[in-house]
Amino acid sequence: MTRSRIAFILLFSLFTLAACSRSARTPASESAARNFPESTKIASVDVVKAITQPVDLAVGSTAEATVHLTIQSGYHINANPPTYTYLKATELEIPASEGVSVGFISYPNPSTKQFSFADKPLAVYEGETPLKIMLKADKSAKKGERSLAAKLRVQACDDVVCYPPGVLDLSIPVRIK
Repeated sequence: MTRSRIAFILLFSLFTLAACSRSARTPASESAARNFPESTKIASVDVVKAITQPVDLAVGSTAEATVHLTIQSGYHINANPPTYTYLKATELEIPASEGVSVGFISYPNPSTKQFSFADKPLAVYEGETPLKIMLKADKSAKKGERSLAAKLRVQACDDVVCYPPGVLDLSIPVRIK
């Protein structure tokens, strides 16, 4: 046999082998879906539950409100402030409404834990975590019941990866006396 004929047969065999093995593979869309980690389907807001308590507030005075966070076991959320600037802090936002405003928000002392994806220990919240809010009723606030709209921004992580940040919409019941 000549060299060109041997080269032709080898090339033909390689192309045939490649074509056969390609048809036996899983289609690209199925392969991508199967290789897409199950963990990426986790949403930060799905592992954090927030419960608000009603607050009684006298006209012209202040009172403390609490938002109780429950972080699902096996997860944590970033503290406020977070250890690294690229991590999203747990943050509660409550705009003033109907004569009620926020004096300050107090975030709890975090736990410090080491994770495989970070060079140094991270400041995090786990389990049960209370956020304290000092509310103030203006002297011009009308008596009655209302709800303060609030947004809780969280970024949940497990021991391996952090998930995209999310926002929980909350309502804080307030009664002005």
